[in-house]
Amino acid sequence: MPATSTSPAVSTPHSSSGPSVTSAPASRRRHRISVAAAAGTVLAAVAAMPAAAAPEKKPADPVSRVSYTAGERREALSYWTPARIKAVGKSVDLGPTGPKSQPWQGATMKTVGRLFFVNADGADTWCTATAVRSGNHSVVMAAGHCVRRPASPVNTYTDLVFVPGYHKGARPYGSFPVRAALTPRTWAEDGVDDVAAMVVDTDATGRKLTDVVGGQDVAFHHPLGGRTVAFGYPATRPQRGEELLHCSGTTVRAPGDEQSVPCDMTGGASGGPWLTDFDAATGHGVLVSVNSHGDGLSDSTHMYGPVFGDIAQQVYGRAERL
Repeated sequence: MPATSTSPAVSTPHSSSGPSVTSAPASRRRHRISVAAAAGTVLAAVAAMPAAAAPEKKPADPVSRVSYTAGERREALSYWTPARIKAVGKSVDLGPTGPKSQPWQGATMKTVGRLFFVNADGADTWCTATAVRSGNHSVVMAAGHCVRRPASPVNTYTDLVFVPGYHKGARPYGSFPVRAALTPRTWAEDGVDDVAAMVVDTDATGRKLTDVVGGQDVAFHHPLGGRTVAFGYPATRPQRGEELLHCSGTTVRAPGDEQSVPCDMTGGASGGPWLTDFDAATGHGVLVSVNSHGDGLSDSTHMYGPVFGDIAQQVYGRAERL
């Protein structure tokens, strides 16, 4: 669902990369690899001793977290220059914008922006993400596949930077590098529950994200069936990720603990917010899901997103405490 030239976002369930496709230099392809060293074992003859009880196993943490150092965050900000952002949009063409996807012309959506990153293949890419209200004033929500490849724990992404209110090259509220990205462990290991919460740094002047742009409310276990507006920056033309588009409709239950809404946005729209109780005059609503995937490789008619339940709430809750 991110926009990448090799893997159109949003077109297939749980696609894993994003829009752009300018390959990053080899030095930037920093895949996180976990290495375990097995120590040599010495066997001693202790036949007379009873076997020790096996230690009790702790349950696995339901939330997977990737952190980025201060140096990595500075590098990410330096990496995403205006020229690179322009190039990533030009590198992907997912066909004409569909009839259900319309440019947003209501109140300025300061909370919604483009999330730029380098994916596990070393390609420049983007998704859509949203600033939400949180205890630390620094949480952004998107799809799990916008921060790591599904069912592949070591394939996390790098150089993540959130640009709220992005429009045709303008970054009116600055850029916020991601210092931690959290997903359900089920996404990292099994490719289900496609949601992510990120914690971002302050801006260049030391201000926290939602102190600058505000934040959308988030609801968990929200009843389905309400009128919902889905937003995104798809890589379709003529916009090519440069303008915020939207679809609207009534949500319905879908298989696999998902929900759907009528929408034909594609790659690059991944991670974009589903806002219910939405006020077009203020640009504020309640976040109840995010764009995960469409229903076909082309001519998608519906967008699918996870139902925000216990696991999404745990991911969000962990993020707002960082």
